[in-house]
Amino acid sequence: LATMLSAFEIVLDETMPKESRVLNLYMQYDDAALREAMTIVRDLHELNERGYFDELIARHHYLKRYLPEFLKLPFVAQPGAEPLMQAVTLARRLHAGEIAQLPSDATIDFASGSLRKRLNEKGRDWRLWEIALAFAVSDALGAGDLYLVESRNHVSFWNLVHNAKQWEQKRAAAYVDLNLPTEADRAIDQLRGELDQAARSLAAGLDTNGFAKLTDGRLHYTRREATPEPAAVRQLRHAIRGHLPRVRIEDMLMEVDSWCGFTRELQPLGGHPSRVENLYAVLMAALVAHGTNLGLFTMAQSTKGVTVDMLHHVSKWYLRDETLRAANRVLVDYHHRLPLSSVWGGGFSSSSDGQRFAVQGSSLLASFYPRYFGYYEQAVTVLTHMSDQFSVFGTQVISCSEREALHVLDGLFRNNTILRVQQHYTDTHGFTEQLFGLCYLCGYSFMPRFKDLADQKLYKFDRGTSYGEIDPIFRGGVIDTALIREQWDPLVRIASSLRDRTSPAHVVMQRLSGSSDRLAKALTMLGRIPKTTHILRYSNEPPMRDDVCLHLNRGESRHQLARRLFFANQGAFADGDYEEVMNKATALSLLSNAVLVWNTVRMTEIVNALEAAGQPVPREHLARISPLLHKHVIPSGTYHFDRVTDGEGGLE
Repeated sequence: LATMLSAFEIVLDETMPKESRVLNLYMQYDDAALREAMTIVRDLHELNERGYFDELIARHHYLKRYLPEFLKLPFVAQPGAEPLMQAVTLARRLHAGEIAQLPSDATIDFASGSLRKRLNEKGRDWRLWEIALAFAVSDALGAGDLYLVESRNHVSFWNLVHNAKQWEQKRAAAYVDLNLPTEADRAIDQLRGELDQAARSLAAGLDTNGFAKLTDGRLHYTRREATPEPAAVRQLRHAIRGHLPRVRIEDMLMEVDSWCGFTRELQPLGGHPSRVENLYAVLMAALVAHGTNLGLFTMAQSTKGVTVDMLHHVSKWYLRDETLRAANRVLVDYHHRLPLSSVWGGGFSSSSDGQRFAVQGSSLLASFYPRYFGYYEQAVTVLTHMSDQFSVFGTQVISCSEREALHVLDGLFRNNTILRVQQHYTDTHGFTEQLFGLCYLCGYSFMPRFKDLADQKLYKFDRGTSYGEIDPIFRGGVIDTALIREQWDPLVRIASSLRDRTSPAHVVMQRLSGSSDRLAKALTMLGRIPKTTHILRYSNEPPMRDDVCLHLNRGESRHQLARRLFFANQGAFADGDYEEVMNKATALSLLSNAVLVWNTVRMTEIVNALEAAGQPVPREHLARISPLLHKHVIPSGTYHFDRVTDGEGGLE
């Protein structure tokens, strides 16, 4: 490479006459050196162009382990996907031995651009052809171009939502429940008015705006400075920390259960009575074993009177997704009713954020996440939905490679607590324009924080509308309101179906995000309106920026508590089985909610004692102190589940 670069520098040296450049070149290099350099560069070019495909072909034998059986599934093609189904049929014949080799005229229309180009260059290499087919089938299933009639997640898109007959019966009530007008024009006019007001307010206040400045037709943002913390808040936090007594995790858990009885929700599968005599102690031990990542075997070794068999029995029959969610609901509802919880919020706002955990066992869900775990360790994302009162009301385990935005609505729609969330906050990873549209349709105010705020595209309703000097920032173009009007009723049909939970919200989101039909485009177009309004307001309104950052920073305090509690095995899941990982993640949420309840009760006692001693505690100061303080909580050591707590027990 150095030789070739040097040779080109000599040949293109404009300070020398052209006839002298070749002479100068041969004074430094002979033909043999130039040919050797050219050969090496050509090989590097070949490797760059073909190396990726050669590596794919080398790994084809892994794909052959399951691809023949996978392609036997009864796929059904949507209109336009016929070439793909022809290729699937051809692959089935190859695997069945009906034909000996791939025909030279086998279709490659289904293949993506780079794979298709490579297949054309190299001919119909059957291994690369099958790899291209596998990619195409995967993409088609995600987009809904292929579907499986009897699948739960991969049915036809319209089987995921209310069918035509159901929608005919529910349409009138759905518009009322969603508080949406039946005429798209009314909704568009309302959205237009909100965007127009936000744009004109930004333009009018640009001269005094300390956060956003207009330079060369673009908005440039200054780094948001942290709000200074008053000395009185630091003193109050120090006083509360000093008065919180150290507590073992099992003692705290049993005491909280004596207050609210969350273990009553941990009922056995089928209602069969347990054969375990000390059921309460074993149940508590199993909760701590899962929530701290200690595992059943280590917990049995760390606890008297509790065996591995007992823990396995209780985990299998009592700790299931529905029972753990029900127990969490009791904790969230109990905390909401505590007088002090209103200091942090009214339960009308929530935020979601993902926390990454390494996975040591084999797992289909895990993926590589080099940013935190290098290139050899796999991880999953535990996505939690947390209320403005710091309680976790939703827990999901997803792949690190998935965008969190696809799962935001799952947590909101599965909320079975007393909380009535109206606003939701995320960071950049939890945002898409389609999610903006669905949140609007479903009645949620969506408030993300953008890491790439300056690069986000903004949109207008009409090219002729002028907002003065900020006109150049609307680089995204014009909203296609005709498309929204055309697809308004199907859009409301989707929103109503999501509210009624006809299918998991993330499945519907995946289909829409992978589709290019007019319905998906209309949802994207609709979402661009509240997204633009949100960015305009965020750029202009300091209280809104403070609110967004406040809610997202609260999520960080919960992550710290989770790391404290989930201490065993260096915080990594040893088993990659989805149900095992999900049970541990949900048990972790239960433990963190129990810490929240215990802290809030103790903080109430501390505040009452301070005020009784003549030291007033302003509620605005208390609101800046997280109830997820955790240094006083002891999650490790030898466990004792036979201690008696004051008050009535739950299951006991």
